Amino acid sequence: MILYSEFKPRFIQDVRESVIDYRIMESFKANLMHGVSESERRSWANSMQYMRNVLDDPEIPDDARVSIEMQIPNTGKRIDFIVSGQDAERKDQAVVVELKQWERAEATDMDAVVRTYVGGGLREVSHPSYQAWTYVALLEDFNAAVYESDISLTPCAYLHNCTDDRVLNGPQYREHTARAPIFFRTDVGKLCAFIKRYIRHGDATDIMYRIEHGEIRPSKGLADAVLGLLTGNREFHMIDDQKVVYEQALHMASVRPDGRKRVLLVEGGPGTGKSVVAVNLLVRLIGERKNALYVSKNAAPREVYASKLTGVRGRTRYTNLFKGSGAFLNAERDDFDCLIVDEAHRLNEKSGFYGNLGDGQIGEIISAARTTIFFLDEDQRVTLQDVGSREEILKETRAAGAEVVETRLQSQFRCNGSDGYLAWLDNTLGIRETANIRLSRDDYHFEVLDSPTELQARIEAENRINGRSRMVAGYCYPWLSKKDASKDDIVFPEHGFSRKWNLTAHGSLWLVQPDSVEQVGCIHTCQGLELDYVGVIVGKDMVIQDECLKTNPFERARSDRSIRGFKKWYNAEPQAALMAADRIIRNTYRTLMTRGMKGCFVWCEDEALNDWFRSRLGG
Repeated sequence: MILYSEFKPRFIQDVRESVIDYRIMESFKANLMHGVSESERRSWANSMQYMRNVLDDPEIPDDARVSIEMQIPNTGKRIDFIVSGQDAERKDQAVVVELKQWERAEATDMDAVVRTYVGGGLREVSHPSYQAWTYVALLEDFNAAVYESDISLTPCAYLHNCTDDRVLNGPQYREHTARAPIFFRTDVGKLCAFIKRYIRHGDATDIMYRIEHGEIRPSKGLADAVLGLLTGNREFHMIDDQKVVYEQALHMASVRPDGRKRVLLVEGGPGTGKSVVAVNLLVRLIGERKNALYVSKNAAPREVYASKLTGVRGRTRYTNLFKGSGAFLNAERDDFDCLIVDEAHRLNEKSGFYGNLGDGQIGEIISAARTTIFFLDEDQRVTLQDVGSREEILKETRAAGAEVVETRLQSQFRCNGSDGYLAWLDNTLGIRETANIRLSRDDYHFEVLDSPTELQARIEAENRINGRSRMVAGYCYPWLSKKDASKDDIVFPEHGFSRKWNLTAHGSLWLVQPDSVEQVGCIHTCQGLELDYVGVIVGKDMVIQDECLKTNPFERARSDRSIRGFKKWYNAEPQAALMAADRIIRNTYRTLMTRGMKGCFVWCEDEALNDWFRSRLGG
């Protein structure tokens, strides 16, 4: 969908007469059935004045076409500005321009991420060049009109309010600016010359109409490239019931003549291989040139599995195959052949930055796909906003009139393959009663240490073997280092222990960064992922009182969003709020303590809780 499309003279006239923003807005209302904010309307008016100055050059032909706000299929993203035509050899060309209102930006240590003032505050966002070239990559990989008609797409970015190019053109972003050059306020002539390099003749072949109506399916080049990513990659080998579930899912994703939606619900505990199956399904379906995506609410699994699949920790074209759960808010019915939803227990009721958009992520995802595959472990729901449950998924499945099949992954591959450890942990944390009251050393290497300093030393020693051991903690400690890098977050002076939280430098890729052993991870950067050894700091949100294990949500840090809304709920319904928060805290520590394939080391702030764990260890 394109909200505005005219030849160059009409575009210039619309800008000159100050009606361009209203024309876009009216098209927006007519096509998307809702209005836009006043700030967005003003941004159109402002940006189009600058683009008029760029295009108002006689060497850019009058029959070049200007397209504004093009919806990218399979996403909620829109391309700001496109100029289409033909080059000197009469080859079809389209120049994609990502427009930004920013006046300045700050660099970060994360790949393709900068910090700037948007939405009323200083936020971390994608580098404009990265945005531009990945939008083009999506069209090249998924739009049949582009890859079959040999339409060349060239990306760039234009920050017409920014005069300082030092940050955004910095060496750490060179990979992205090389793919999509970035232009600034004083670069009108440079951007004009850049466009003229590709647009020498008009759009005589309806380039943008063909792109807008192009069939959406993976290109053969993408399919072949993705299939090659799994070759020899041992991290994604499937065994036992993983292979069975994989084949069930492929069968359900095959085309059936009745056109009825299908849902496969796969339940499985920690370490049963849910994510391994999910990634294999993504690769196979893309290899069959089906329109499929890997979906998760949490960014960490998406980014880590993309990096493990490609062997690259930076952003690549394959990043487009991994999407957040809020990406289907405005998706059309059956846009996708298959959506593969990992960590489905983390799905939220609402989407959007403020969690106030849409009618529910589960229903939106089912609506958007012919086949939906949910991987679920209800005992890993770790925030009050998590609504992913078997009951809710089945309810939305019935509402959609979909066929549903339920299955389970049983075999345990994490925690030394020990079902006994998981049963013991559930019993010890009070999640459910089991017969596993004592844990044998033969079942799993679980150890209670005497201080956080000793815990850190053990993790660092294990990490020196192959770099797969990390420290994590419950969210009981304020994130001071986010605003002041000189400060540490998790500090125990009596033990000489002082560490930072994980998010500042590495974002969602924290767990796989070599130097992240020096920091402490949280639930949001390790859920869905695995280590060899995990060291867990248990904060004061879990203690022993009256010889019973109790939780205390009031000990959670104010920056913890996992129990956001708890205090308001507590004031209205104290018992219900406490019960809900209690389960979140227990699930959080269960999830943290099941990240290690070989072992888990624990230290608790509450000495009585250390003794509680020790009393349940056998010989």
